[in-house]
Amino acid sequence: MSTPDEPSNPGRVEPAFGSVPPPASPTPSSAAARPATLETSGLEQVARDFLRERRSERRWRIFFRLAWLLLLFFIVSLTFSSRMGPTAPSTPHTALVEVRGEIAADTEASAENLVAALKSAFEDVGAQAVVLRINSPGGSPVQAGIVYDEIRRLKALHKKPVYAVVEEMCASGAYYIAVAADEIYVDKASLVGSIGVLMDGFGFTGTMEKLGIERRLLTAGANKGMLDPFSPQNEQHRAFAKSMIDQIHQQFIAVVKQGRGKRLKETPDTFSGLFWNGEEAIKLGLADKTGNLDFVAREVIRAEEVIDYTPKENVAERLAKRFGASVGAGAVRALREMAPPLR
Repeated sequence: MSTPDEPSNPGRVEPAFGSVPPPASPTPSSAAARPATLETSGLEQVARDFLRERRSERRWRIFFRLAWLLLLFFIVSLTFSSRMGPTAPSTPHTALVEVRGEIAADTEASAENLVAALKSAFEDVGAQAVVLRINSPGGSPVQAGIVYDEIRRLKALHKKPVYAVVEEMCASGAYYIAVAADEIYVDKASLVGSIGVLMDGFGFTGTMEKLGIERRLLTAGANKGMLDPFSPQNEQHRAFAKSMIDQIHQQFIAVVKQGRGKRLKETPDTFSGLFWNGEEAIKLGLADKTGNLDFVAREVIRAEEVIDYTPKENVAERLAKRFGASVGAGAVRALREMAPPLR
C-alpha cells in the first residue's frame, strides 16, 4: 500500500508542467525523404512556370493573328468600297473627273484611272454633263492620246457635253486632253499651252574622259546603242530621234486643230511650245471663257450638285505604300500558321 507521498507508478517519469520534450532524432528514412520532397516541389514550380509562359505566348500569338486578320479585312473592305465609286443622287448632277499631276502610267492621272472614271460618269443617267478639272503639266503623249480618244468616243455614244475647267496649269499632254472638251474654262492667271514634244537626256563623255573612264558597249544591231548617254552623240541617231518627235508633234497639232476648230487663232508661236496665261489663251482661241467648277456647274450645266467620279487613293492604298510588302507578308504568314497542316 502506497503512501500519498509516493508516486502511484514508480516506473513512469512525467515531465514537469511547461517543459518541452527533447526532439526525437530523425530516422534514416525521414532524412532521405526530405531532399526528394524539395526536389519534387522545385520541378513542379518549374513546370508551372513553363506552362504559364507557354499559355502567355499562345495568347499573344492568337492576339497578333487576329490583329493581322482584322487589318487584312479592313484593307480589303476599304479597297472594295473605293472601287464601287460614288453613289449617284436621284436628282440631276454634274459629273466631275479630276486630271491632276503627271499624266503617265501608274499615276493618279494615268489613262487607266481616267478612262474608268469617264466611263462611270458618262454611263450615269443622272449626270447632265462631264467636267474635267485639270491641274497638270502634262506627261506621256500615249496616255493623253488614249484619254482624248475615249472622251470623243463617249461623247458620241452618250450625247453628253464635256467641259474642261483649268486651275493652275493645263500644259502639254494635259492640253491634249482638254481639247476633247466642248469648251475650255480657265482662270485669268492659269498657264495654258506648251503644244510641243521633247525628248531629253544627258551626256557624260567629257566627264568620263576627265576621270579616265572607258565606255565598253557591245550591241547586236547597229542602232541598238542609240542615244546612249555614255557614248558620243551620233548625228544620224540624233536626226532620227528628231524626226520621230516631229511626227508626234504633228499628231498633237492635228488634235488641237480638230478640237478647237475655227475658234483657234493660229500664230507662228501657237505650236512652238510656248504657254500663256488664261487671259491670253482666250484671246488666242486656246480657251473659251473664264470660270471655275462651281460656275460651270451652276451657270452652264444648270446642275449645282457635283459628284466626283475620280478614283481616289484610299486608306488601304496609303497603308500599302507606307508599309510596303510587309503588311501582305505578315498577313500571309499569319494565315499560313493558322491553317491546318496538309496530310
